[in-house]
Amino acid sequence: MATTNSPNLECRMYEARFPEVDTAVMIQVKSIAEMGAYVSLLEYNNIEGMIPFNELSRRRIRSVNSLIRVGRQEPAMVVRVDRDKGYIDLSKRRVSEEDVHACEERYNKSKLVHSIMRHVSETVGIDLEDLYIHIGWPLYRKFGHAFEAFKLIVSDPDSVLEPLTKEVKEVGSDGQEVTKVEPALTEELKDALVKNIRRRMTPQPLKIRADIEMKCFQFDGVLHIKEAMRKAEAAGNDDCLVKIKLVAPPLYVLTTQTLDKDKGITVLNNAIKACTEAIENEKGKLIVKEAPRAVSEREDKLLAEHMAKLQSANEEVDGDADSEEEEDTGMGEVDVENSGIAE
Repeated sequence: MATTNSPNLECRMYEARFPEVDTAVMIQVKSIAEMGAYVSLLEYNNIEGMIPFNELSRRRIRSVNSLIRVGRQEPAMVVRVDRDKGYIDLSKRRVSEEDVHACEERYNKSKLVHSIMRHVSETVGIDLEDLYIHIGWPLYRKFGHAFEAFKLIVSDPDSVLEPLTKEVKEVGSDGQEVTKVEPALTEELKDALVKNIRRRMTPQPLKIRADIEMKCFQFDGVLHIKEAMRKAEAAGNDDCLVKIKLVAPPLYVLTTQTLDKDKGITVLNNAIKACTEAIENEKGKLIVKEAPRAVSEREDKLLAEHMAKLQSANEEVDGDADSEEEEDTGMGEVDVENSGIAE
């Protein structure tokens, strides 16, 4: 299976060389000609297909460029396949919203599997198609999609990989050809595959965040806010710890980290509920400015930078605070974070 030269990294993602008719596939538009648009089928090693102009839209076409553009990737429905000549006709107008969702989901999984397989092929020096023949496609057959098998390999590689075998033909001492069954993976190949799968597919915790405004104009309002914040944090659990921070009066953010997005959102909603009940019992008010949602690293970084700027600004004006008349903005405007509240 190993090659002496650089391995061949070209291969389709699936065992079938051509897609089935009435299947949505992911395409990339390569050029637009007189009869239609020429496209590459991304899941089938970029074999060529064509979308005739009459298959672009159910409506009257006023501008082809508004419907299809060179370089764009999108799902298309397979209308006709000529396996002998390699012709594939496709349609955009026959693709439903459901088809789009299913195709994109499958393609994203297949693309990740393909990227891992390609990297292993390059690392170990084995042709990519050989890896698919002995590992990838058997896993597609057994698990419905190799992506599902790869998810299991993250925690239990032996249960998925050990059953995989390959047939090797050898010439025996009597000159007769014999077929031997061997494990499909050498230790080197297994180590490279498992390492790559774990690096690419180990779940990363999501950060869930909600933005609220909280005020309390009652006597001891700061203490009431502190207690409401404690109630919010107490709504978390070992899997989803809840943190609440002051951004700038009266704005606060609640955050948690979790592998389960829905669970994290539920926990933050419960934290907001507990916080609301606590502050309203003291005649305070809480308004949800941004409901719990998953946030990106960039959004998290922007928030941290914003908070750092506000803190810097507060430090600059601290020296003037005593010489100016205090503005009565209510206890909800007090900087609770600088009042000794633990995060």
